[in-house]
Amino acid sequence: MVLFSTERLRVRGFEPDKDRDHFFLVNSDPEVMQYIRKPKTREEADAFLDEIVAATHPGIVTGRWAVEDKITETFLGTFAIIPIEGTSDIQLGYAFLKPFWGKGYATELTKGGLKYYFAKTGAKQIWAVTEKANTASQHVLLKAGFRTNGNKTEGEKEMQLFLYKKYGWPQ
Repeated sequence: MVLFSTERLRVRGFEPDKDRDHFFLVNSDPEVMQYIRKPKTREEADAFLDEIVAATHPGIVTGRWAVEDKITETFLGTFAIIPIEGTSDIQLGYAFLKPFWGKGYATELTKGGLKYYFAKTGAKQIWAVTEKANTASQHVLLKAGFRTNGNKTEGEKEMQLFLYKKYGWPQ
């Protein structure tokens, strides 16, 4: 099931037989996970993927999906539109395997994800959350049209909040 495509990318539902090893590579890499969560063991990654696949149904706008090159079908990373824990707010996020960093994929994916989300929902805004030290993702979010919108602490981590408004910002 393809959710959406951009110029170079396709976002689709996970296929466990096809994606299990790739999903593990993303979720077990300490550098990739540095600002996301603790890296997962193989067993944890497999269980997480099974949980994601079980929760994926046509018509559900939130979830986690595979990102691949539209031409070669090479697995590049993951994309998510998920609730912010403990709130009714929705956030957008992504993770790419290291060989695909610095190629503009994150900005392209974020812009495509915004179009997808707003076309499928009546929402007027969406959030993104980064650790304060994650300047690369902050740059991506700003390029995609997000604005900084406060800070919060999660455990011992200082987080930067970003907000994107469907109809833009008042001048």
